[in-house]
Amino acid sequence: MLLVIGVVAVALVLLGLLLEAARWPIVIGAIAFVVLFVLAFVRGRQSTRPSHRR
Repeated sequence: MLLVIGVVAVALVLLGLLLEAARWPIVIGAIAFVVLFVLAFVRGRQSTRPSHRR
């Protein structure tokens, strides 16, 4: 899932840079990058934290 978000973010940013006139792909790509980093951080914290499953 993280890989898919990363690929979409890169594609949107590159599309926005190529079109130059379209600002929305850059904005959406930047938001996708933020979501990607947040999800990666949360998953990293969950994997380092000991689970309390019964």
